[in-house]
Amino acid sequence: MPTVTVYNLSGEKVEDLVLKDEIFDREVNPHILHQIVSAVQTNHRAGTSASKGRSDVSGGGKKPHRQKGTGRARQGSKSSPLMRGGGIVFGPHPRAYEQKVNKKVKKLAMKMALSSKWQGEQLMVLEHFDLEEIKTKRFAQVMDRLQLKKALIITDQENQNLEKSAHNVKGMKVLRADGLNVYDVLRYDHLVLLKPSIPIIEEALGQ
Repeated sequence: MPTVTVYNLSGEKVEDLVLKDEIFDREVNPHILHQIVSAVQTNHRAGTSASKGRSDVSGGGKKPHRQKGTGRARQGSKSSPLMRGGGIVFGPHPRAYEQKVNKKVKKLAMKMALSSKWQGEQLMVLEHFDLEEIKTKRFAQVMDRLQLKKALIITDQENQNLEKSAHNVKGMKVLRADGLNVYDVLRYDHLVLLKPSIPIIEEALGQ
């Protein structure tokens, strides 16, 4: 069973906590994680690139010049792709890049992402992270004390003081447990779980 140390904001050990091995100690398959990350990045594409074909270009009804006697190649329309200002051949058109991923694969990838953090000793559990007020300096001091530079912090519920205090600190992000996703877990060097968020994660992934 995977075991982690629970710390307070001073970096002092509070207790040891046992995690569910089917969620935090699974064999990691890089291909599945790559599939999820690729899908997320692809789904962010707008798909709005567009070009005009010869039928979309204005004008072009009149023959540019007579058929013979000019020494030039014969042309029938100014909108031809061969003419300057004409249409584009095989240009981009608006399209949807969305990739759908099976729910079971998503859940499996989430377990693998969490497991990769525990196995790589990049998972930290904090007893709580309560700030009396919105104070970026106070948040930064705690991160320095815990020696965390690029971390994703997972809370069990809304914590406006923490979320807003971390907002302007480079390399830090605060997410609620119900918004946990593979892309963000893998994107940050460290994953910081507040202790109350762990049962929520285990319940969601254990179904």
